[in-house]
Amino acid sequence: MAGKSRRGDGVTVSFGAKFAQSDQFKIVFREGMALVEAAATYLDGDGRKEARKLQPPHSLAYATESMRLTTRLMQLASWLLIRRAVSEGELTLEQALEEQRKIKLPGKGSDQPTRDFSALPPRLKELVAESIKLQQRIVRLDQMLGLEQAPIVEDADHPLSTQLSRLRAAFGTDPD
Repeated sequence: MAGKSRRGDGVTVSFGAKFAQSDQFKIVFREGMALVEAAATYLDGDGRKEARKLQPPHSLAYATESMRLTTRLMQLASWLLIRRAVSEGELTLEQALEEQRKIKLPGKGSDQPTRDFSALPPRLKELVAESIKLQQRIVRLDQMLGLEQAPIVEDADHPLSTQLSRLRAAFGTDPD
């Protein structure tokens, strides 16, 4: 019964539901969304300027790492938004599980930097490092919460679609 505990009165309590309403989750959520915002601002502003100054192969390394950063943050933000939507009653657990199936949280050690990582602008390297730390926290939380897989529920018009569209627009990417 991963992610659940029994109270003395025989009632099963979902740790995941309690956690998503906790101050700890709110802190992780705020940090995650602030990182998404910081990365989007950097990549659309100073990052573009810095990228133009790079010569091959460093320009390729910049493009690769910025794309990986964007993808990683999209996945993490999606995870956070889904957890929050469930705790606020915007999604049922079944809907959340269906949405969560689309999120691919990477395994440990899967984010090896590109060969020319050390030549990249310091701010990009900081953002990558921060995103990897956040990713590790979320992967641990996801494993700790360990929701059982529920049957697939078709719901194309769910409350997260607007928020996910905003994230895609901010990064100019489509996670699929």
